[in-house]
Amino acid sequence: MPIVLSKIRVQLKGLRPAYASGQQWGDFNLALVIVAIVVCVLVFIFNLYLLVNYQHPDDKNQAYFPKFVVVLGLSVAAISILMLPADVANRQACQHAIYNGACNLTLPMKDLWLAIYIIDAILVFFVIPFAMFYYEGDQDKTIGKRIKSALIWVVTTAIVCGLVLGILYGVIGKVDFTVRHLSSSTVQFPSSFQFSSGQPCVSNGVRQCSAYDASPSSETTWTMRSTFPEYVVALATIVGSVLFSIFGGVGIACLPLGLIFSFIRRPKAVITRSQYIKEATELGKKARELKKAADALHQEERSGSKGRKWRKNTKALEKELFHLEDDVKALEEMYPQGEKAETTWAMTVLGYLAKLILGVFGLIVSIAWVAHIIIYLLIDPPLSPFLNEVFIKLDDIWGLLGTAAFAFFCFYLLLAVIAGAMMLGLRLVFITIHPMKWGGTLMNSFLFNVALILLCSISVIQFCSTAFAYYAQATAAQEIFGHTLQSLRGIKYLYKYNIFQIAFVVLAGLTFVYYAAFGWRRKKPSGRFQLSS
Repeated sequence: MPIVLSKIRVQLKGLRPAYASGQQWGDFNLALVIVAIVVCVLVFIFNLYLLVNYQHPDDKNQAYFPKFVVVLGLSVAAISILMLPADVANRQACQHAIYNGACNLTLPMKDLWLAIYIIDAILVFFVIPFAMFYYEGDQDKTIGKRIKSALIWVVTTAIVCGLVLGILYGVIGKVDFTVRHLSSSTVQFPSSFQFSSGQPCVSNGVRQCSAYDASPSSETTWTMRSTFPEYVVALATIVGSVLFSIFGGVGIACLPLGLIFSFIRRPKAVITRSQYIKEATELGKKARELKKAADALHQEERSGSKGRKWRKNTKALEKELFHLEDDVKALEEMYPQGEKAETTWAMTVLGYLAKLILGVFGLIVSIAWVAHIIIYLLIDPPLSPFLNEVFIKLDDIWGLLGTAAFAFFCFYLLLAVIAGAMMLGLRLVFITIHPMKWGGTLMNSFLFNVALILLCSISVIQFCSTAFAYYAQATAAQEIFGHTLQSLRGIKYLYKYNIFQIAFVVLAGLTFVYYAAFGWRRKKPSGRFQLSS
């Protein structure tokens, strides 16, 4: 007995370093909380910087509520993407703790994910529409009337959406899980243990449990009703996945290739003064024509004749104005003015060189993304974990290096969605044009793009948690986007047959072919107004 007790004491002493390691990782968790708070503050400051520099001069010192919604929405979208790497780091923080209580400073990721989803849904379906209706309301009305009008539109939209969601939830709001009944007979306990991966069970002969070879007839479907919040999140994810597969597939190719071909189409030299005067005169004439058209539309608005024709003409005018601003910018690049004209031209040249470098780097990342989707998601069984292994090896080099690379790939996917939305929004007639321009973005365009980013951010998170399931295993995000979402009745086949991933890869390939065939050409506006040859 004393010998046994001494052995136990030795084993307990051997456990003390592991417990100490858990305490150290607990300190790491405290650092993770501090890093998360600092990142949130930096994201808010950066989005405020974007708002100040992208806003239109007409919106300065006014429209404070839409501006607050824009900053809040952009911050929620960015933080939601960065929460997935934080979830991975949060899991890794306690991987060496001997028990859960030895590492009790982890982030409450489930509660944080739930809070993000609730804020996301409220912003997309209620706050942003209200801000858009309020901003686009008749400026001649009082603030009270504009708020009343915006509330009527939002409440009407909410009632319609609520009825549709309620009907769908009542009819098909169930989850179908495929289960198999397994059973095995008992055998005599062996006198010696000789188990391995090829001999996992206690049995004679083939060394396999009886339940291992269960017949297909033992499979059955276990049905249960999902909770209403889960169903709402699932439908929002489906809508976001449709937009994500379209915009993301196009953007993953056009984001880097657009930068590269922008360098190819760059102005090669400064034009002469006579050429500048000729082009500036032509643009001045076009600007006066646009002003007359804008005055006429404003007069129609005052008279109350805001029909379909008026809205169509307004959109056409916005499109022409957008192209005219591009022409003015191109002309300013080709003929810089002022005392520091040479410096301005040098900065223009350096800017295009930076686009080339970023474009080449982005092209490598885009190719890696598409290759990973094909290798890991579309081929069954996967050929290789690919990027999952890369992140794990980077973590072995330095604790958070793999997590940082993982965060970059997730955030790059969101940038690709934004780039694809901007490209298609200027070419498809059924999408309202809401361009984002440095120093020329109206608040309604800001709000539209923020809603689009928020709606797609949920799908980006779901897509990344699936694409990097090996690296992000045992996280709260993977639990949320696990079998429940992919087993919902009516939409489970979209995930079973990888419809969104296939659409993403196909659109990425078509966009690459399009840019290879036409991207090298000098880009001309599709409207009537353009620089004369």
